[in-house]
This record gives sequence, structure tokens and C-alpha cells, in this order.
Amino acid sequence: MARTILSTLFAALLIPGPLMAAPVAYLLDRAASTVAFETAFGPDLITGTIPLDIADLTLDFDSVANCTVAVQLDVSGAEASFPFAAQALKGPKVLDAVAHPKMVFKSTAVKARGDGAIVAGNLTIRGVTRPVQLAAEIFRQKGTVEGDRSRLTVRLTGKINRSDFGATGWSDMVDDAVRIIITARIEAKG
Repeated sequence: MARTILSTLFAALLIPGPLMAAPVAYLLDRAASTVAFETAFGPDLITGTIPLDIADLTLDFDSVANCTVAVQLDVSGAEASFPFAAQALKGPKVLDAVAHPKMVFKSTAVKARGDGAIVAGNLTIRGVTRPVQLAAEIFRQKGTVEGDRSRLTVRLTGKINRSDFGATGWSDMVDDAVRIIITARIEAKG
């Protein structure tokens, strides 16, 4: 049963000496990872995904502040729950995939909060960079034993206003607030 491991990891801070972990770099399992979004479309909900292109993750279970996340998304591969919405999403009035084919997030700070963390960083969409905060949770993957940090699932959630990035197309029909749900399956390098 997958359970959040952050509280267990924070407890590990109390263990002295060689049992303490060092920063660990992780590789992204792109096929098992998703960046999903949802926004209101009148009374309906538009949902979709944007493929993860590259992820550079380092987790430090001794000091959460030393964790880093850098992610690049492939805007041209964006999909949406309504066929016309996917085309509009990639078009010049929203994400403008031709002029800005990549979306980038890079963390600037990670702070522990309860059983999780808050990841602050800079998000670049359409060439516009704005600070955002994402709530983070880390889980052991199914089939791993307690204490095994070799294969993890990181879930990041947050909300942005698309108008902050100049993605203002169809604002009379589509809500400004966009919820982001990132599920990254990662494996320790080496």
C-alpha cells in the first residue's frame, strides 16, 4: 500500500551518523508520468495532459531545502478532453505551441509542510516567467518496502491563472484558473 513517506523521512532526521541519506538524483519514467490540467468551460470541465519532456530531480531527505526540481514540457503534444479544445490550447491565443513549444518549471525553494512540502519556483509559459507554488507529496511505489527510496512517485498540485502568462484566448468561455496535477514516477540514478 502506497503511503506518504515524507513524515517517515523527516523522522529519519533524528537518526545520527551513517544512516542519514545524501542528496539523490532521480531519473523520470516519462511513460508512467503525467502533467494533467483542468479548467472550467462553462458548466463543463476541460481536462488534458501535456507530455513531460525532461525532468531533473534531486531529493535530499536530510534537508528538504536542498531538493531541486527542473521540468520541461512539450507544449506541441498537449491533449484535451474536447477535440477542438486541444487545437485551441496549442493555438496562438492560448499556449502558442509554434512560437513557444516548451513550458519550463524550475524550483527556487522547497519547504517542509505537514506530511508534504511546498515547492516554490518559476514557471515559464509563452515566454512569460512567473513565480508559482506547488504542494508536493512523495509516495513509495507499489511493491517497494518501507525505507526503500529507489522508486518513488512525486505528486505536485497547484493552480495558476492563465492570463498571468498572456494565455487569454476564449476568456468569455474558459475560466482563467487552471489546476495543475503532476504525477512523476522516478527512480534513483545508479
